[in-house]
Amino acid sequence: MTTTSGSSIISALGAGSGVDFTKLAEDIAAATFAAQRGQLTARNTTLDAQISAAAQLRSAITGLASALGERIRTGDLAPKGELGNPAVARVTVPAGVAPRGSFSLEVTGLAQSQTLVSRPLASRDALVGEGTLTLRLGTVDGTAFNPDAARSPIDITVTATDTLATLAGKINSASGGAVSAYVATGTNGAQLVMKGRDGAASGFVLEATGAGGGAVAGDLEYFGWQPTSTNGELRQTARDAAYSLDGVPATSPTNRVTGLPGGFGLTLTATNTGAPTSLTFGTSSDAIGSVMGDFVSALNDIVAQVNQLAAPVGGQLGNDPGARELRRDLAGLAGRVVMPNAGPGEPRTLGDLGLSITREGSFRLDTARLNRALETAPDAVAGMFTTGVNGVFATFDRFARENSLTTDPSSLGGSLRRYELQKEAGSGRLARIAEQQEALRERLTRDFTASERRVSASQSTLTFLRQQVDIWSSSDR
Repeated sequence: MTTTSGSSIISALGAGSGVDFTKLAEDIAAATFAAQRGQLTARNTTLDAQISAAAQLRSAITGLASALGERIRTGDLAPKGELGNPAVARVTVPAGVAPRGSFSLEVTGLAQSQTLVSRPLASRDALVGEGTLTLRLGTVDGTAFNPDAARSPIDITVTATDTLATLAGKINSASGGAVSAYVATGTNGAQLVMKGRDGAASGFVLEATGAGGGAVAGDLEYFGWQPTSTNGELRQTARDAAYSLDGVPATSPTNRVTGLPGGFGLTLTATNTGAPTSLTFGTSSDAIGSVMGDFVSALNDIVAQVNQLAAPVGGQLGNDPGARELRRDLAGLAGRVVMPNAGPGEPRTLGDLGLSITREGSFRLDTARLNRALETAPDAVAGMFTTGVNGVFATFDRFARENSLTTDPSSLGGSLRRYELQKEAGSGRLARIAEQQEALRERLTRDFTASERRVSASQSTLTFLRQQVDIWSSSDR
């Protein structure tokens, strides 16, 4: 192809080069920040691995503390009471208490509520008569009623349109649960059944003031009742539960008895008058041995994770202060005091329960030492497995919390927090770099576009010059 002077000038100026200036601006902007972006991305990748490793270790120790607590609260180490006659009562032990020893239990009476049945009417929709029904609460004792001065009488207004069914509803609403009422329809007709709460002090009487028709059907006085009256039938008298614990008589307004020695409770379910039954508390030695074996196994799993994640070469936490502190704490775990107030000869530390550490840094259970402690001080060992302020659970729970503190820069939790903050800062810097890169791309695109417009605007002039140069060249031949 012949190259004329005019085409040489145009080529030199770059016109018609086909350059994608938008892509060129994007590539230049990306290349400008590539090194910074690469460094920050690589650092964030490292931080992600460190965050994951620290979180894994923290989860392992907090998970072990939680599992240990569950074994003690509701699992095989939870204190349980055993009754020689389980039909007499159910035993409850609130979390955090550990009753010990044995007791004798005799139940001579169960708590019950007063049950009063009215005289019958033809149906549940029969009118009861207007007036006022007054409910008084207290103690019914034979033919006497002793009102409870601490509880005000309950007045119930009854209208001329009230039926037996609506009267039951008004009693329920006005008494606030002190007396429940319903209508029972049987062979005698429809009758109002009223029941108080359990306990001797929850008896009641009914005072009725009607329209003056007397205690006959259709007048409200038909429902009045006193211990000496015949208007209704007393089917059951309210009374307290009566029992003896170790021969000491006591009563309770309900069949749920609390405040017993060691904090345990009873729900009385039957009587055993004259035939006391045994109630014993204790912790199984086999259960303690099983828990200690599982505890040692779980600790060794944590040690293996620490050895892998905090390895000096290749470990994500190889030079991490929190991981180093965790190693030191694990090494001293067997010597931690579990029971600071232990008596002479009683176990005080985890080591006294058989926990020991090998030269390689792993844990082992000295079953002979544990068995000696169980034989010589069984109650003291059992007392170490509670959810109180001292004990195996409290000790390891503190261990887990100490290593998870985000406010302690030398703890595992502090390391995790530091890595998260660094990751957050790195992500912020990447975001700012992205903004700067985009700003540079836009500026370069504007500059290149402006240059392209200027070149395009000059093309007509360049075309004219080329024609003139070609004409001059032809005329010179």
